[in-house]
Amino acid sequence: MGLWDETEPVVVTGIGLLTCLGIGVEKTWQGILEGRSGIGRIQSFDPSPFPTQIAGEIRDLDPETYLDPKESRKMDRFVQLGAIATLMAMEDARLKVTAANAERIGLCIGSGIGGAFTWEENHTNLLNKGQRGVSPRFIPMMIANIAAGHIAILIGAKGPNLATITACATAAHAIGVAAMTLKMGLADVMIAGGTEAAITPLSLAGFCSMKALSSRNDEPEKASRPFDAKRDGFVMAEGAGILILETLSHAVKREAPIIGLIKGFGMTGDAYHLTAMPPDGDGPSRSMKMALKTARLSPNELDYINAHATSTPLGDPTEVKAIKAVLGPDAYSTPVSSTKSLHGHTLGAAGAVESIICLLSIRDQILPPTINLEEPDPECDLDFVPNTPRKATVETTLCNSFGFGGQNASLIITKFDRAHL
Repeated sequence: MGLWDETEPVVVTGIGLLTCLGIGVEKTWQGILEGRSGIGRIQSFDPSPFPTQIAGEIRDLDPETYLDPKESRKMDRFVQLGAIATLMAMEDARLKVTAANAERIGLCIGSGIGGAFTWEENHTNLLNKGQRGVSPRFIPMMIANIAAGHIAILIGAKGPNLATITACATAAHAIGVAAMTLKMGLADVMIAGGTEAAITPLSLAGFCSMKALSSRNDEPEKASRPFDAKRDGFVMAEGAGILILETLSHAVKREAPIIGLIKGFGMTGDAYHLTAMPPDGDGPSRSMKMALKTARLSPNELDYINAHATSTPLGDPTEVKAIKAVLGPDAYSTPVSSTKSLHGHTLGAAGAVESIICLLSIRDQILPPTINLEEPDPECDLDFVPNTPRKATVETTLCNSFGFGGQNASLIITKFDRAHL
């Protein structure tokens, strides 16, 4: 596959994670292994007027514990989450930006929606106070690319700086594009992932109007139920996932800890519908096939698939069709789970959150479960690791992310083999 095959491996040396299950990688992972849902009634505003009143909020987070208060006040919440996850990932990777390396450290951090809090606050001010009520910081706090820009300023990184914005495929695209940037020799290190904080009245209203969300308000912990016959929509969540990616030679030179390998990447377009996948799963299946091809792997070499499955009536069985089209008979013996059942759908951050979960699955040799799978949909008949984590040999994983607009991304994330040295 051209460039991907001809250049040295891209490794992961650090991870940072914030979800409704907990602040930090290990707290989120603990929640997953406990099979504990992070979904609850919305507390950041009164959700009573809405048919959906639940979401995956990150509670008890004071950004100023991690960020300079003056800088934090210049950031929308999605930037704050991304910045905090970046600092966590850099600490994990033992990475410091210096005058000597700043120009070789870049960022690719995306957001599907951007500064929803800032947008709504300033629109309210415009209606109530006119133009003078709109902050001069409105635009630079709201635009979706600003996480990468602001975080670069925060840490002093002067290498390639970009953002992907592909709805729910955003973070997976960010990781894949960052890996390609390293393979092109444009940087030695790329800080990659996604961040999202869009649990606001307007965002909630928009998804409610689409009838895309679960309305299981009386049992929020059971609302996100991918592959279950009684699923009724996805559950919005906020979160951020950041990975430190490096060329293998650079990681070895600085004696960095190596967590895993970005082995393959696929991305396709559906050219079908603004919000629905093609019924035969063509775009997603081609994305998975491309990822396997770049990784030089056969479908039967996959140990685990972290599915995009969001708990929607149409999306989940379509992804199952796509997986079957790629894996054939091996689909039935390959474990698949959707951890969105636990942490909700983090939208533009999903691909990074779930890539980190794949890395943790490899690290601890445990398959994360799909919780709330009580009555499997007959059309969803694979091994979804129902309700309980499972010990297994996990070395090669596939992570899927599919976004509105028909934008698909698949990542192959594997155990790092010291033979690469």
